[in-house]
Amino acid sequence: MKIFVFCSCLLISVMSFAQNVAVQDTGFVRSNYKKTEQYITMRDGVKLFTAIYTPIDSSQTYPILMQRTPYSIRPYGTNNYRRSLGPNANLMREKYIFVYQDARGRYKSEGTFREMTPAIPNKKSKKDVDESSDTYDTIEWLLKHTKNNGKVGQSGISFPGYYSSAALPDAHPALVAVSPQAPMSDEFIGDDCYHNGAFFLMDNFGFYSGFDGPKSADGQSYQSHFQASYSDAYQYFLDFGPLKKSNAAPYFADPNSIWRQTTAHPVYDEFWQSRNIKNHLKNIKPAVLVVGGWFDAEDLYGALKTYAAIEKQSPGNNNRLVMGPWTHGGWAAPEWKGFAQYQFGGDVNKYFQEEIETKFFNFYLKGKGSFDQAEVTVFETGTNKWKNYDVWPPKNSQATAYYLDTKGKLSASKPAAAKSATEYESDPAKPVPYTNVISGRRNNEYMAEDQRFASRRPDVLSFQTDSLTEDLTLTGEIVANLMVSMTGSDADFIVKVIDVWPINSTIPAAKEGERPVQMGGYQQMVRAEVLRGKFRNSFSKPEPFAKDKVEKVTVKLNEVAHTFKKGHRVMVQIQSSWFPLVDRNPQKFINIFEANEADFQKSRIAIHHDATNSSHIMLPVMR
Repeated sequence: MKIFVFCSCLLISVMSFAQNVAVQDTGFVRSNYKKTEQYITMRDGVKLFTAIYTPIDSSQTYPILMQRTPYSIRPYGTNNYRRSLGPNANLMREKYIFVYQDARGRYKSEGTFREMTPAIPNKKSKKDVDESSDTYDTIEWLLKHTKNNGKVGQSGISFPGYYSSAALPDAHPALVAVSPQAPMSDEFIGDDCYHNGAFFLMDNFGFYSGFDGPKSADGQSYQSHFQASYSDAYQYFLDFGPLKKSNAAPYFADPNSIWRQTTAHPVYDEFWQSRNIKNHLKNIKPAVLVVGGWFDAEDLYGALKTYAAIEKQSPGNNNRLVMGPWTHGGWAAPEWKGFAQYQFGGDVNKYFQEEIETKFFNFYLKGKGSFDQAEVTVFETGTNKWKNYDVWPPKNSQATAYYLDTKGKLSASKPAAAKSATEYESDPAKPVPYTNVISGRRNNEYMAEDQRFASRRPDVLSFQTDSLTEDLTLTGEIVANLMVSMTGSDADFIVKVIDVWPINSTIPAAKEGERPVQMGGYQQMVRAEVLRGKFRNSFSKPEPFAKDKVEKVTVKLNEVAHTFKKGHRVMVQIQSSWFPLVDRNPQKFINIFEANEADFQKSRIAIHHDATNSSHIMLPVMR
């Protein structure tokens, strides 16, 4: 999603990867491309600032490959060149007309910025503008004012990935190849701002503090709403207390700030529904390559659901999905050989950039070579293998129930006890940390981190299988169905699926001379997600829990492609805080952004696992 100062993920992945890949090629751009800058007028008269890099060799025509962004197309000035062009260095050397544009209302472009503006259906006047129309108008101008071959492509990571998605509805006929990469899709259900109604505190606080402050006169920078510095995010946000004080000085005092807009809509109302791009991905004509990462802490949901929405709503489409072992934008890095404790056995980026991304654009924009990539290409962690499927999830992926039982057991057998439950006390004053690392920035590796720090806590429940007698491969969506009761009137539910390594396990050293990595007993997180309990029946109409009443809570986790090796165990952990990744739930049915300190209360929560109330998790087992 978003670049921010406290959580470094996007500052690295979007700026460094997408804009400054291949530092060694700094001179290549200046030697092979001519840069021009242009204000392009949209249908409503607003002018968008655009940088155009045209190959100096004019002996042929070239396709256009563009990126639109709210993060600045710097460096500004016709004599100041980007270090690298395009999604990867291979495409830069292939020669395209590379176009970069500041989105409406951002940096040097005119107009008013709105965070997400999916297509307006049945436009009635030139005042009906959105990202689709801005892309259309930009392409129309470029076709008339550059020496091109009549074909246009678009790509981008994160927010620019969303702009790529938004270009698809009512696309310009010349737009023939689009690659939305880690695109935002629905910010209340699974991307960035909220996950299933739970507010992602640390990321949003850091990002929005600097994203939409006052813009400088020259349009090249923004002033932060405030400055904050901390080395321990957990302690900082715990000391910060209730979030209601964030809506006043010295924090987000501007009532028009995006933070204030975001916190003013704590339910899935028209504000969020109107920003959901998925509903607009109908009758899509361009070839589409959706790209995402299994370790993407921002928009894993967005990539998967963007692909799914096109598949469902655009019959006969030319739509493909690639999911690799990447963090947010990691596929744009010069190389990618490992992450956290994973070692992938080689550079997965070389394969993606050369065999998929470059061939995709070369084929559809230049008619060069072939592109016979599978419908779905996913990297399976645990085995370190790329797998190809003709449908997602795969046809031979079967939802299989694994039941929670007494003494921390997890098995395929439904419990027989007439009455059985495991309880824990959730205390907002002592929330469960999302990571064992003390840092002011988000620890990106939390998505594959050892969870033993959490399993030792009394407010985290763990259920695990016996040692596996054969490999177990999960490919598809995970759904947890919990039967719960509580003393409070609201609670969060975080469900984790974990790969428990056998005692005495090791991973070979990544480099010669290094020691093998000791993995004995390691509880490697594979997938996790949160649901704010009051949204268990509807994201638009929250409901309180009745004291001690048993109710069903369904938590949908994002898809996965992972093999639990023979001798490993499958573990499920359940907890009710994930701090400060997610804000604290007072465990009282209330608008959390209006809660006072006195509203935060302990709650006794029970997870039931008996013959009648059988809590279980549906795992997508490959048969």
